[in-house]
Amino acid sequence: MRVVIALCVALSVSACGLSPMYAGGGNAAVAQGIAAVEVPAIGGRGGWLVKNALEERLGAAGHTTPAYRLDVRLDDALEALGVLNDDTISRERRILRARYQLIDLATNTVLLDATAGSDAGIDVVSSEYATIAAEQRALENLAVDIADRMVTQVAVTLRNRAAASQ
Repeated sequence: MRVVIALCVALSVSACGLSPMYAGGGNAAVAQGIAAVEVPAIGGRGGWLVKNALEERLGAAGHTTPAYRLDVRLDDALEALGVLNDDTISRERRILRARYQLIDLATNTVLLDATAGSDAGIDVVSSEYATIAAEQRALENLAVDIADRMVTQVAVTLRNRAAASQ
């Protein structure tokens, strides 16, 4: 009975159409494609943080000659959310949005044109230093989150492109 159940489960999983994105490890087409993505400089502190996070994730399979370029434009905003009766701010919202394009350097065509965004709430406390530190930490966390989202979308795009060429 256990053998029959195991066989049914194995057949149903293989029939679902799912396949590992990084099958083949560092030699997989997706991993090689991701390693071949170049990220030009992005302006501002948020841009520096996003670029570093992107390079850390994209370079995981090793460095190769760039075949793609990831152009990123950031919009970083800090807005007041909670305003007390005496017009002091009690809560802020940090919003980081990125518009990005993946460009094939050989043909100069845009393979992906997308946006990614994330936001974080920040408590404004009596210590100005603590509030500034919280704002900076929120920016660091948002940069990592956006980089993760962009790399996932780039990987999916490169996987679909590799599958279409086979």
